[in-house]
Amino acid sequence: MDRREDVVVVVGAGVIGLASALALIEAGRSVRVYDAGRVGGGSSHGNCGTITPSHAPPLAAPGMVATALRMMLTPDAPLYVRPRLDPVLWRWMWRFAGRCNLRDWESSARAKSQLLNDSRARLQEWIGRYRLDCGFRESGEDYVFRTAAKFEHDQREIPLLGQLGIDVEVIDGAAYEAMEPAVKPGVAGAIRFTGDAVLRPDRYVAELARTVRERGGVVVEQAPLESLSATRDGVELRIGGEVVHAREVVLALGAWSPRLAAAVGLPWLRAAMQPGKGYSITYSLPPLVPRRPLILRERSVCVTAWDHEGDHGGFRLGSTMEFSGFDDSLNERRLGALERGAAEYLHQPAGPELRERWCGWRPMSCDDIPIIGRAPGHGHLWLATGHGMMGVGMSAGTGQLVADLLTGRAPEVDPLPYRPDRFG
Repeated sequence: MDRREDVVVVVGAGVIGLASALALIEAGRSVRVYDAGRVGGGSSHGNCGTITPSHAPPLAAPGMVATALRMMLTPDAPLYVRPRLDPVLWRWMWRFAGRCNLRDWESSARAKSQLLNDSRARLQEWIGRYRLDCGFRESGEDYVFRTAAKFEHDQREIPLLGQLGIDVEVIDGAAYEAMEPAVKPGVAGAIRFTGDAVLRPDRYVAELARTVRERGGVVVEQAPLESLSATRDGVELRIGGEVVHAREVVLALGAWSPRLAAAVGLPWLRAAMQPGKGYSITYSLPPLVPRRPLILRERSVCVTAWDHEGDHGGFRLGSTMEFSGFDDSLNERRLGALERGAAEYLHQPAGPELRERWCGWRPMSCDDIPIIGRAPGHGHLWLATGHGMMGVGMSAGTGQLVADLLTGRAPEVDPLPYRPDRFG
């Protein structure tokens, strides 16, 4: 079938693609969304659903290279690089290592912060305007520490967070134990971020898809992208057994961006991005759950709970970062690390019913900053990818930025830090 329409095609029906589609529809464009699988079938599905302007500081921090080298010897460490001969991975690692200095760390934090802050406010407005039924809650989030050394170390970031407009409260261990009965004795302290929020991510993505369809957008599942090429007045795609001629195309491919780099004519994406594998375990609700999302800092485990009508609620342990290519196997040792970490901190670290054990790939750029904007050398091709662990939290702001850039409106956030041509 040959389809020719004055339409914006969005490739990718994850949280970034659907948020971009919604913002484009609101800007007056006709939109078709295609996905190789199903709506929300990627990293949007199994993450912990936290909306966290507090997480602006990037993974590429001073001292991270030494930390990563130590963790390579520990397969269940929070950050793990599977030792293997992979020149593309090691080139990415070299570029990542070059960012592990104070100047670049602060620069990346500022770039991430403006998009996280914009998204936090915009998402709440979307929840009300579109009646998105996704368990959104202005919960705040707590970092919980069991060692004084780590508690003291993490407080060094507070001055930068303050400059980024992030509200921070430092709580001593005894006071925290009194206010949070879910944690075991032995808390050294906690850092509370009152502006953070939480939602159920799979419901959020499903609600975005519903809203796109209700407003005239088309969402096509099981339609893999085969190739695309520029035409005189747009882009021709071979996708889902069709030849589609679009006026503009937005690639929101997430972690699949480097794998499809050759097919879309952007070979530099292979060196700019890597899939970062994350894990989660979901249970039914235990009788005693934390009052807000927690990050168990020494173990880098995120804990969230939701109480959504119709599914009797859920309780999720998540996180870890593993660089093992596109290996989709569930590593029992790394799943076990989530459970062991939660058991160190929580009286009830699991619910009575195991519902899902999950892994998925996050789209990690080598500077830990999203890639948003017109593709270099193309007049009608746009990118919205590279959001790392922040895709849900950056989704609304990214969608609006894509719509503003594509329609020629003045963006509400500075697009310069995210420009795709920064990778040369």
